[in-house]
Amino acid sequence: MKIVAVTDIHGNKGSVVALAKVIEDLRPELILIAGDITHFGDGKVAEQILEPLLRLNIRVLAIMGNCDGRDVPRILERLGINVHNKRVKVKETGVVGLGGSNVTPFSTIWEFSDDEIYSSLKKNYKQGDIVLTHSPPYNTKLDRTFSGVHAGSKGLRMFLEEEQPPICICGHIHEARGIDEIGDTVIVNPGPLSRGYYAIVDTKTWSVELERL
Repeated sequence: MKIVAVTDIHGNKGSVVALAKVIEDLRPELILIAGDITHFGDGKVAEQILEPLLRLNIRVLAIMGNCDGRDVPRILERLGINVHNKRVKVKETGVVGLGGSNVTPFSTIWEFSDDEIYSSLKKNYKQGDIVLTHSPPYNTKLDRTFSGVHAGSKGLRMFLEEEQPPICICGHIHEARGIDEIGDTVIVNPGPLSRGYYAIVDTKTWSVELERL
């Protein structure tokens, strides 16, 4: 299965429109959105931003980020694309999602303790599932901020070390775009779509290509 993975749109609908045109040619079977659809916007704004992707007739699954409004998960649920704190099956592949971030110094809208992150993923995960989170795992290439601090989730890291899913798609740390590994798990931060970044994942080989619009 070919997947297009994006994160951190932060209200930039122009990037979504541009991506939709690319996707029309790529024809993936699934689009995964790893949160921060809005920049502290509500569910109505989120729906407007996602509209170019929703009309492509390609399956979309999404989680909220820590900067999405309180009603965004409810709107994603109404649209039939929510995968926060649940597992959704697409063809033969399961996707387990956990939106929001681990606790930050900024008291943003959606934050969870590492225990909550770990418990949710453990509860919903089945062997071989794709893991979709907003936060990256702690102490990787993908959670290192400009100042050099590792700001990812220790709960997510512990889950990945124990369960070894094939892939974890995340975001949140804009400057930490890239690919890393924890054991046999490939970890991908596509980089913020607000700056034109996205990734293509092939589930046959779990290979990843980092792309830019």
